[in-house]
Amino acid sequence: MKKIPRQVWILGIVSLFNDIGSEILYPILPIFITQILGAPVVVVGLIEGVAEGSSSLFKTIFGYISDRLQRRKIFVFLGYFSSALSKIMIALAGSWPLVFLGRFSDRFGKGLRTGARDALLLEQTDRSNKGLIFGVHRSFDSIGAVVGPLIALLLLNIWHFNIRHILYIAIVPSFIAILFLYFIKDPKRQVTKKQILPRLVFPPGFVQMDGLHAVGEPPRPLHLFFLDRFKSLSPKFKLFLLAMAVFSLGNSTNAFLILRAKSLEISLSLVILAYVLYNLMYTLFSAPAGSLSDKIGSKKVFIAGILIFVFVYLGFAFNKTAIFVWPLFAVYGVYIAITDTVSKAIVGSYISKEEAGTAYGLLQTVTSIFTLLASVVAGILWSAFSPEAAFIFGATCALISVPIFIYL
Repeated sequence: MKKIPRQVWILGIVSLFNDIGSEILYPILPIFITQILGAPVVVVGLIEGVAEGSSSLFKTIFGYISDRLQRRKIFVFLGYFSSALSKIMIALAGSWPLVFLGRFSDRFGKGLRTGARDALLLEQTDRSNKGLIFGVHRSFDSIGAVVGPLIALLLLNIWHFNIRHILYIAIVPSFIAILFLYFIKDPKRQVTKKQILPRLVFPPGFVQMDGLHAVGEPPRPLHLFFLDRFKSLSPKFKLFLLAMAVFSLGNSTNAFLILRAKSLEISLSLVILAYVLYNLMYTLFSAPAGSLSDKIGSKKVFIAGILIFVFVYLGFAFNKTAIFVWPLFAVYGVYIAITDTVSKAIVGSYISKEEAGTAYGLLQTVTSIFTLLASVVAGILWSAFSPEAAFIFGATCALISVPIFIYL
């Protein structure tokens, strides 16, 4: 394997601990919401969808600001700190609105850090190893997603399925992750006056500052800066965003997979183990998927991942037997390893490193907005019709997106 830069390993360790905390609570969160707090299934879709989508705009905004300032670390730190605070809110929740607030804080934190963090990773790449480096980082994420649920399972048995105690334990690794951010360094690059944070629209009489200097020219609305930046991005990147929007419209939150498994009368412990299997496959295949995309082309690998998603969603739609939940979760882990890793490598081939924060933030914004819609639609279809309807809708959207990816 080619040498992986030190900064990539540190960012991986940060993601590892943050994901351990997140994944301790994630597989039990749908059960906590529906059984402990007494909320209906549609609320799960609402919480997961709205918390993801309503904060998604921040992924583009802060990615763009990170580009303008050419500063990455501060956004990464604040993003992980916000996610750590979210664990406290969820653990204290006595009703589902506070869970929603906690999930929003977590997704807001992801919005703060994602573009800047991916830009830091891109700084460490060259033309031959983009897929590998993003794959290695995703492997750390998914290792945390294996360890976290296993800790949750152990604690469930120690505390006789007291979910509330486990939510408190999830706080600890998230704050450990923040300690490792001390070793992250911003790339050394000269920042010109034109790269400083764009001037916003302020009330009349307010003295605006451009860098350290007051300016007298009329302010320009912030949305025009975003529009100019979007226009400057490559047509291939824009088409990729369109395809991701169509696909994401059917890619609802994984909480529905957990609820589907539970509906087949599988115990909570076995549901968590199935989720661990999913994350284990995610871990094992992330780096190989990225490396394979470097060799044979990222588009081929990515489309294969989309087709795997279609197979899994149709499997969850029509499966009525508990035993088949295990291979479905395993194959689903292969899908996420391929698409999550390779999508960032594809984007990296369409953009420059100077605009990486904006591009990766925009990718996250588009996918998050349509994931919001997907989760809300899935919750409605599940409650109004059946679980099968929710998964068939997701598979259909993925199939529609395939010709657009092929056209790329």
